[in-house]
Amino acid sequence: MSNPLDIKQWADRYVAQWNEPDPAARAALIREMWALDGVQVLVDPPQEIREAAAGLAFPVPPLEVRGHDALNARVTRAYEMFVASGEHLFECAEEASLLMPNVLGIRWSMVSTHTGQAVGGGLDILSLDSDGRIRTDHQFIGVN
Repeated sequence: MSNPLDIKQWADRYVAQWNEPDPAARAALIREMWALDGVQVLVDPPQEIREAAAGLAFPVPPLEVRGHDALNARVTRAYEMFVASGEHLFECAEEASLLMPNVLGIRWSMVSTHTGQAVGGGLDILSLDSDGRIRTDHQFIGVN
C-alpha cells in the first residue's frame, strides 16, 4: 500500500462502488473490497437522528453496518438516494492519503452532474486487513 498509484487505484475503486449502477457489479465490488465482517460507521448521523436521541436523553449514536449483505444494502441505498437519478456522482475530492500502514484517508465529494460543483462530501478513514480488504470504515460526512 505504500505505492501512491496503488493508493489512488484503491481509492478510485472505493468511490466507484457508490456510483455503480449494476447491482451485481456493485455487490461484487463489495465482496472484493470488504472483509467478510467489515464495518462502516457513520460517525455523525443525520440531524433527525441526533435530535431523536437527544429527545430520549441518549447520546448521539454512531450508525453502523457490518458484513457484505448489510454493506451492500447501505451502498445500494446511497446509490438510490444520490446517484440513480443522474443528478449526482461521487468522486475523490483529492488524492487519497496513506495515514499509517494499512490505514487510508479518502476525501470525497458528491458532485452535481449538471454544474460539476461539489454539493456535499466527507472523509472516510479506512483500516485494511492483511489481505488489503476494508476492516473498518469510519465515515465523516460534511468534513472538508
